[in-house]
Amino acid sequence: MPKRISKKLKDSNQIAAAVVALSTAEDTPTDAATLSKVMAEMGRRGGKIGGKRRLETMTPAKRKAAARKAANARWSNTTPSNPKGHA
Repeated sequence: MPKRISKKLKDSNQIAAAVVALSTAEDTPTDAATLSKVMAEMGRRGGKIGGKRRLETMTPAKRKAAARKAANARWSNTTPSNPKGHA
């Protein structure tokens, strides 16, 4: 539903012009689905660039540390239902 006109129009010509302007205005889709698609595309672009850039700028020692941390995370027994790591 369109917002109300904030100022009172006194002249009938002003009222008619306002009605025509409201009826011919194009609606821009700002729903959540469109916004979600746009943001996903932006994230995909940044992700494609970011991984390559990170690989180029990391030293071999930092790459090894990151790989070790990822392997430990994959092979650990800690899950959301098992936060302490107990079986």
